[in-house]
Amino acid sequence: MEKTEKVFAKGFIFKRNENAPTFVIGNLSLNSKEAAEFISANSKNGWVNLKINQSQNGKYYVELDTWEAKTSGSGAMTYKTQEPKKDLPF
Repeated sequence: MEKTEKVFAKGFIFKRNENAPTFVIGNLSLNSKEAAEFISANSKNGWVNLKINQSQNGKYYVELDTWEAKTSGSGAMTYKTQEPKKDLPF
């Protein structure tokens, strides 16, 4: 697996309030100018995927999700299939 460098989402801030009710996950704040520039620079097919992660020191951060499905030459996604196990209990 190839390790890629983290791309932090400029203009996005996620905060978790530990005193909030359990159904409140957190708050996402956007700096409209920085976020718009980041979205424009990182958009693929009209979408930007972001991950909200927690650092080792407990702080949250927003990161660009750079994962892409592998496609075959025809553009279709390929999946590994497993042979069925012959020792099933039923």
